[in-house]
Amino acid sequence: MPTILVTNDDGVFSPGLLALKQALTQIADVIVLAPERNWSASSHIKTMHKPLRIQKTTLADGSTAFSSSGSPTDCVALAMGGALEVVPDLVVAGVNAGYNLGIDVTYSGTVACAMEAVIKGVPGIAVSTSYFGEESANAAEVRRASAEIACMVTQQIMHSGLPEYTLLNVNVPPAPSEGIRLTRMGRRHYDANEVERRHDPYGRPYYWLGGSHPIDEEDPDTDVGAIRHGFVSVTPISLDLTHHSFLAAMREQRLPFAMAGVEVR
Repeated sequence: MPTILVTNDDGVFSPGLLALKQALTQIADVIVLAPERNWSASSHIKTMHKPLRIQKTTLADGSTAFSSSGSPTDCVALAMGGALEVVPDLVVAGVNAGYNLGIDVTYSGTVACAMEAVIKGVPGIAVSTSYFGEESANAAEVRRASAEIACMVTQQIMHSGLPEYTLLNVNVPPAPSEGIRLTRMGRRHYDANEVERRHDPYGRPYYWLGGSHPIDEEDPDTDVGAIRHGFVSVTPISLDLTHHSFLAAMREQRLPFAMAGVEVR
């Protein structure tokens, strides 16, 4: 059987990780290596200035897992480098507590795990669903359903593979009643004034970032549109960030450098 690494950015004891691990155990040998704490919105951070440690731990279902002192992408790099004495064939990150849609993929530690997998030469899949507070009665069922969808997508990728430098970003609504939609990244905007200034008891200012709610452009062919209409969104994301059409236009027009007397090739 293939070996799948399950990881995340919410921490090794996240219930979403446990749900994902339990679902994927049906189709592969699963190893778990995830951060020992929450690294949400950490993006593709790598630890280069200090050593990393791995600890054996036990998940809520009694199964064995490993935690790392490093970041989410550190966990993938450690596993792919043989730190667990078996190199995974595929990496699945999640189930994240909160969607990773549109431009948010640039912040996401969950998506960064899938990116790191692709960089290391194996398929990477990121899986996210809506954020639920602990008081939500149906959170466990939503996580279970998200994990089962992730299992189905993973089976397909194990069969067909992914193009070079490409990952899959999967987002699952709380009640995916409309099926699966293959999407592109949508447009998501935030209030420019997302900095909240407060004062401590001594009158000194401090700041909170990221308090604004996203504003999504309506387009059913995008990830944000699919989620809004009750579809599971599956988006292929390329690590090639080149704007190819604009590059071609720049070459054609020799701008802006030609005006400065610089030869452009």
